[in-house]
Amino acid sequence: MKENIAMFESRNVRRLYDEKTETWYFSVVDIIGLLTESPDPGAYWRKLKQRLKKEGSEVVTNCHGLKLTAQDGKKYKTDVADAETLFRLIQSVPSPKAEPIKLWLAQVGYERIKETEDPEAGIARARAIWAKQGRSPEWINQRLLSIKIRNDLTDYWNDHGVKGSAEFAALTGITHKEWSGISVKEHKKLKGLKSQNLRDHMSDAELVLTMLAEVSTKQIAESVNATGYEENADAAKKGGGVARMAREELEQKTGQSALTGKRSLPPSSEDEK
Repeated sequence: MKENIAMFESRNVRRLYDEKTETWYFSVVDIIGLLTESPDPGAYWRKLKQRLKKEGSEVVTNCHGLKLTAQDGKKYKTDVADAETLFRLIQSVPSPKAEPIKLWLAQVGYERIKETEDPEAGIARARAIWAKQGRSPEWINQRLLSIKIRNDLTDYWNDHGVKGSAEFAALTGITHKEWSGISVKEHKKLKGLKSQNLRDHMSDAELVLTMLAEVSTKQIAESVNATGYEENADAAKKGGGVARMAREELEQKTGQSALTGKRSLPPSSEDEK
């Protein structure tokens, strides 16, 4: 099986790809961490497993123990589950992030088009969800492309010595602040967001500039074979700078900020607090 890192709202989710069955398996503890934001998602999962076993749930049975790389660089046996099992698990955890995470999991079908037999099914499912939310076909196409570009970049980081969720988040923050002039947290605050995915609320211009920053970061990193955090941080700054110049020129031509406080979806219950 091939291990790599996926990203959800700048947080790492470890996963394995089984080429024989063409199935992604995700770290259950990482998903629990996203849902609960618990300081000890491992303890939360252990208690939840006990409760689910008593209830006779098949979710625990469908979770398998496989070795994944921890933050210390060593591999440890960790509970993993496929997307279908995780959908059922998410229903057992009250969380305002449940729906965004379900959507993110639904996107797995096309995140790695080369590694799936029928990517059209995953794409069609995600398109239907976004269309139901009122998104335009143009925005949906851009969002699909943005996911591919984002995962291409995080795959590069994962293969070139970037370790742990803290380093992934820091590199993301460098690229974002360099092109936009504000941090991810400040950008979410501008839109009045707390729990929802920032990219799902970006305007066309914001999304395109984000993609330009990330594709530039990857190409610059590849050109010098950037390895480790420091070298990739330098590439992230330069890549973000390419998009910053584009943003500044756009703002000069239009007389308007490329950043907007407008969001695409109604606030979640968490955002309304």
